[in-house]
Amino acid sequence: MEVFDLTRPKKGSARSQPRRIFTLDHANRTLPLVSRIVADMVRQYKKVCALEDRCHIRRPSVSNEEHSSVRRAYEVELDKLRDLSEELSAVGCELKDWRRGLVDFHAVLNGKKVELCWRLGEERIEFWHEVGAGFTSRQPLDAELTAALSS
Repeated sequence: MEVFDLTRPKKGSARSQPRRIFTLDHANRTLPLVSRIVADMVRQYKKVCALEDRCHIRRPSVSNEEHSSVRRAYEVELDKLRDLSEELSAVGCELKDWRRGLVDFHAVLNGKKVELCWRLGEERIEFWHEVGAGFTSRQPLDAELTAALSS
C-alpha cells in the first residue's frame, strides 16, 4: 500500500520538467548520472515504505511521542525521495518501477514516439517498447534500430 504522493512537488520546488526526446546516444551518455540517481531512489523508496508502514499502522504499544517521531522521520525521508524524483525528472527520463529501477527515455523511431527502456544494473540501453507498453513488451535493439535511434 503506497500512501505517499510523489507527483506533488516539495514545498518551494519547481514542477517536473517536460519529458525530453532522446537519441539513443544521448540517452546512453546520461546513464552514469541516471544510474546514480536511480540507485539512490530505489534505496530511498525502501526506507520510505518501511517508515510508511510504521506511520500508518498504529500500534497500541507505541506512545504518541514515538509515533510523532516516526511520522517526522517519514516526512524527511519522503522529501529526500521527492528531491531524487525531481533530479531524475530534470534529466528528462521517467522512473517506471521503483523496486527494479526501471527507466524509460522518450525517443522517436521512424517518426513514431517510442520509449527506450533501461533497468538499473544494465550497462547501456539495449531495449525499446511502444509508448505505454511497459517492461514485458520491451524488444531488443538491433543494428538497424540502433542506427535509426542514433541520428
